[in-house]
Amino acid sequence: MRILLPIDSSPYSQEAVRSLVADFQTRGAEVRVLHVIEPARAYVTAGMIPEIAIDNPQIDAERLKQSTALVASTAQELRNAGFATTETVERGDPKSVILDNAEKWPADLIILGSHGLKGMSRFLMGSVSDAVARHAACSVHVVRIAVGRSG
Repeated sequence: MRILLPIDSSPYSQEAVRSLVADFQTRGAEVRVLHVIEPARAYVTAGMIPEIAIDNPQIDAERLKQSTALVASTAQELRNAGFATTETVERGDPKSVILDNAEKWPADLIILGSHGLKGMSRFLMGSVSDAVARHAACSVHVVRIAVGRSG
């Protein structure tokens, strides 16, 4: 079974990793750990004024370094649990990159954490897990953090 595990540095992704280790057998499973670096297009300054992000090679290099370390650490945790793993860090829109990876690899299952956005936040920011669940050609397991659990 090929399992795609998209992660970020949130407790929601940590819960998805925990669920994978606890709920799935390692024999015959290959896990691809994926992190997507979103382009930094705009940010809000301390004065609450939107600014346009200018490409900065130092910031890009640091983001790539942190992302690579996150993926490597997660892959090692999964290897320690007995899973065969591969690692990838890509740039782009998380929804599109996850769906493209699942199709091209190809994945039998996608496991990802849900940030639990609701209301206006969900409308404005969108939901990666919702988009993946709606559009993936394979099965999708969305992991949520239980109420009262902080990670």
